[in-house]
Amino acid sequence: MTVFHLDDFLAGWIGGASSVIVGHPLDTVKTRLQAGKGYKNTLHCIVTIYKKETVTGFFKGLSFPLASITLYNSMVFGCFSNTQRLISRYRYGDGRHPSSMLDLTAASMLTGLVSVGVGSPVDLVKIRLQMQTQRVLAENFNLAGNGSMPLRSVGLQAQPMSRGPIHCISTILQNEGIQGLYRGAGAMILRDVPGYALYFIPYTLLCNWLNPKGNGSPHPCTIWLAGGLAGSISWVTATPADVVKSRLQADAIQHRKYNGILHCIMQSYKTEGIQVFFRGATVNAIRGFPMSATMFLGYELSLQFFRNS
Repeated sequence: MTVFHLDDFLAGWIGGASSVIVGHPLDTVKTRLQAGKGYKNTLHCIVTIYKKETVTGFFKGLSFPLASITLYNSMVFGCFSNTQRLISRYRYGDGRHPSSMLDLTAASMLTGLVSVGVGSPVDLVKIRLQMQTQRVLAENFNLAGNGSMPLRSVGLQAQPMSRGPIHCISTILQNEGIQGLYRGAGAMILRDVPGYALYFIPYTLLCNWLNPKGNGSPHPCTIWLAGGLAGSISWVTATPADVVKSRLQADAIQHRKYNGILHCIMQSYKTEGIQVFFRGATVNAIRGFPMSATMFLGYELSLQFFRNS
């Protein structure tokens, strides 16, 4: 039996593309809540984005994750599935042997660690693009020759700091070097290593619980429900580390405020209290369900198609 399966990567690519389209609008809201200012709550953030930037504001930075997160999820699902089989072959002599809880934990945490290599630059560029607004407010302009005239605010159309993903990457490399693409990678490790354990393990357990006889592949409804619940669990528990990661990655847009993970945690706590680390948790819970449900459904159905063809 061949342990390494290429179709896991291809199925992960298809699942990833589906989930990006479904989840990107709420991902933008989550990023603005965590790294932006002036938003009272989730609803206020949504209304503000829509009023100032219309519907297109929710899809800022979509082109890059659509191209790159599909590759990222391909790597995540391919890495997890193949690592799982390697562990089973090493421990039991058969890659098809059912994985124990320890096997699942090891495979998912290793996947989380490996994923940062691709995921950190992807997340960084996505967040930089999402944090750009269409308009800037220019206040207190004195009209020439009319010093006594009341000051007024003027809305000016601003040139975006980055014209797109390629320009954003080029700017980061020019200003910050290759290490700039991995800003926030440490916080991402803190998020993804336990996060993927709380992603794949609940999914596997829920699938087994909803399909106790294990007759063939789980029903699509089972996959959808188990994947959605697993996504919500994983994203909610990962919110504190996700807040720190988002702030570190968005930091260089205007000026550098944080020197590292600990400095970001301390400064955020001092200025905004403990509740800051749960900012965006509601959005994470809501968006985590459809994104992960779509992800796992796309992955499992694609895998079935490839292996039955």
